[in-house]
Amino acid sequence: MAKKTRKRKTRTSRIRTWRGWLFRWAVRAVVGLSVLTLFFVMLYAVFNPPTTPYILSEGRRLGDVERVWVDFEDVAPAMPRSIVAAEDANFCLHWGFDMTAIRAALAEGANRGASTISQQLVKNVYLWHGRSWLRKAMEAGLTPVVEMIWSKRRILEVYMNVVEFDEGVFGVEAAAQHYFGVSAKNLTDRQAALLAAVLPDPKGRSASQPSNSVSRRAQAIQGGAATIRADGRDDCFES
Repeated sequence: MAKKTRKRKTRTSRIRTWRGWLFRWAVRAVVGLSVLTLFFVMLYAVFNPPTTPYILSEGRRLGDVERVWVDFEDVAPAMPRSIVAAEDANFCLHWGFDMTAIRAALAEGANRGASTISQQLVKNVYLWHGRSWLRKAMEAGLTPVVEMIWSKRRILEVYMNVVEFDEGVFGVEAAAQHYFGVSAKNLTDRQAALLAAVLPDPKGRSASQPSNSVSRRAQAIQGGAATIRADGRDDCFES
């Protein structure tokens, strides 16, 4: 009887030891991942991301991609305003999550999106595409960190350089050359609006040969960009 009691105590002690070991390593893993994440958030606040997980995967799939980095000041002013008008009209007013858009999305169900430019940046630069609760949870945790460390101008600059505008075409400079044969600095208001209009579906829409719906959307974006300029909602990224 005493031997059985000792065995049970020994087994219980071993289980506690293993649980303690696993807990300590889990804490270390979480802390290590948090530090690594913070490092890359701070790094890309200053240095341009050389690539992203999605660009890498598309490069492997397609064999090559078109991408040319361009600084914010070398992009036509209409382009960032068009992107904000198309993707996140309250970009300068929120801290990473647009609560008004989220409430509207919940009310309307799956027919409406609520991701901000900041959230899309985090997905494109640090995470992966596709729907999953894990990715959304990581996105939700990273977005406020990026908003705290990066300026709004930097968020928009990096976003314009990593987002996809056509299959294998990443960034506004490559997109301007691909669709219109001009540099991003020389985009017209209409061209900028057309580029912004393809963002929700870059593989299914064309800026140079827009469908009627894309053309109408571009017209609305052009008007929205003008409104954003007039009411000062571009103040956070216009120097």
